[in-house]
Amino acid sequence: MGRARAASKRKAQKEEEAKSSSSQEENAVKEEQTKAPRPRKRVKASKPENKPEFFQEKRNLEDLWQAAFPVGTEWDQLDTVYQYNWNFSNLENAFEEGGKLHGKKVYVFGCTEPQMVFFKGEGKIVCIPVIVAVVSPFPPSDKIGVNSVQREAEEIIPMKQMKMDWVPYIPLEYRDNQVDRLRSQIFIISCTQRRAALRHLKVERVKKYEYCLPYFYQPMKEDEFEQSTEVDIIFPAEPTPVICEFDWELDELEEFVDDKVKNEEITEDQREAFKDFVKEKVREAKKANREAKEARRKAIEEMNEETKAAFNEMKFYKFYPVQTPDTPDVSNVKSPFINRYYGKAHEVC
Repeated sequence: MGRARAASKRKAQKEEEAKSSSSQEENAVKEEQTKAPRPRKRVKASKPENKPEFFQEKRNLEDLWQAAFPVGTEWDQLDTVYQYNWNFSNLENAFEEGGKLHGKKVYVFGCTEPQMVFFKGEGKIVCIPVIVAVVSPFPPSDKIGVNSVQREAEEIIPMKQMKMDWVPYIPLEYRDNQVDRLRSQIFIISCTQRRAALRHLKVERVKKYEYCLPYFYQPMKEDEFEQSTEVDIIFPAEPTPVICEFDWELDELEEFVDDKVKNEEITEDQREAFKDFVKEKVREAKKANREAKEARRKAIEEMNEETKAAFNEMKFYKFYPVQTPDTPDVSNVKSPFINRYYGKAHEVC
């Protein structure tokens, strides 16, 4: 009996302990559920390794060809000039040690030549940028020639009337150094006329920029126009003006006029007026030739020997862009001719 009571007592104690343990577990669960949730620990995501970026280093004279104003180019054609990534590394190399322009004072201007060229198998008219470099100890000229087929007479005017001037070109590595800026040996024709302001100008003024040519007068050499015996004739006939050339050494005036009547370019009634017009143009041309020769003679007399030597040693170099996969091939359209004032370049590059 005693043993049975003891066993019964132990059993009761175990049941009581089990109840107590179960109650504690339930309370612990409830307490855990009522607690505010703990913030989860963030795991820092590993960043992918950045590959190093490589930027092509700018060449020291890379923008020289763009800095030189393309004189005589139509304003609405300027954007087409820069549509290709033209490469003038030949111009840049000419200024490097051993190059033809290294260590020399050089005056640079730009121009454009519309030409039919091939690009990626297709022929098209492209406005090709061209750079002319003049090796000289002083500016070749401070004037601009304004001429065109439509204009009856050419004008030789100061550059500044067209907002142009020779200004120093600073290579990239020296642009932050004021002292080096003053030592520049490269000068370019720059134009301060803003394209945005063109709409405020008269049409005639805007068109005048298209007829501009960099002017140069070489007093040490007789100009080909001084030697010319031809005159341009623009006779105001009705309904169509007569446009032709007359050579006073090769053409006989009476025969020349007869041909114009025979070809019905002028009427019989206009014969005498046309003849007088031609005679007057010949007189004007001969007078201009005499004055040009006299002016050249006088200029040479007033020059010192140093200036004479500088004119005699002056050199013109004409640079075309080099061929690249991204640009049209211009190798077949290169020409030494610069313009009517400069004549031909000493070397085409």
